[in-house]
Amino acid sequence: MFSRNKPAPPASTDPVAQAAEIEQAGAAGKGRPTPKRSVSEAANKRPLVPADRRAAQRDARSRQKESRARSYEGMQRGEERYLPARDKGAQRRYVRDWVDARWNLGEFFLPVAFAFIVLNFVVIQFGEAAAFLVLVALYVVVLVAVADGVVLWFRLKRKLKAKFGTVEKGTAMYAVMRAFQIRRSRIPRPTYKKHGVWPE
Repeated sequence: MFSRNKPAPPASTDPVAQAAEIEQAGAAGKGRPTPKRSVSEAANKRPLVPADRRAAQRDARSRQKESRARSYEGMQRGEERYLPARDKGAQRRYVRDWVDARWNLGEFFLPVAFAFIVLNFVVIQFGEAAAFLVLVALYVVVLVAVADGVVLWFRLKRKLKAKFGTVEKGTAMYAVMRAFQIRRSRIPRPTYKKHGVWPE
């Protein structure tokens, strides 16, 4: 009767209301008995199916599209976390930079081959002999580009052994295939815009 402590207000019997009270009092510490299971379940209840499924699907597709765009841009820039397994690692980055710094005959192969194909259609009107000469010239270009790729690999192999002590498996094919790509179309993009900037 003469106690200074005021009686606590009666607890609500509604599980949802009790859950709301728990969330409001969460920052101030426990300060109350452990809630019943029905109260905890009511606090954790969330709708499994959104009210507007079409809007949810549009949002999901939009998020996926943005995620793919970020991944592709990161891969183009050469960011390690976005690169596929074949491009990851310090050694592969060094190979890319070294190949991009060099003038490779392989990077001109596709435009030259296309020009030879067009030329073949033109000269075939002058007889089979002229077309045969064009074909022979194309094979010469192929052989010279392949020889240049071999020279590239032997020089790069010495650089890799000197810097890393070993050469990872598949590096030769990786270097030659990049050398045969047009420089502007290489992914990841070259670190430097111009030839002649060699990696350390």
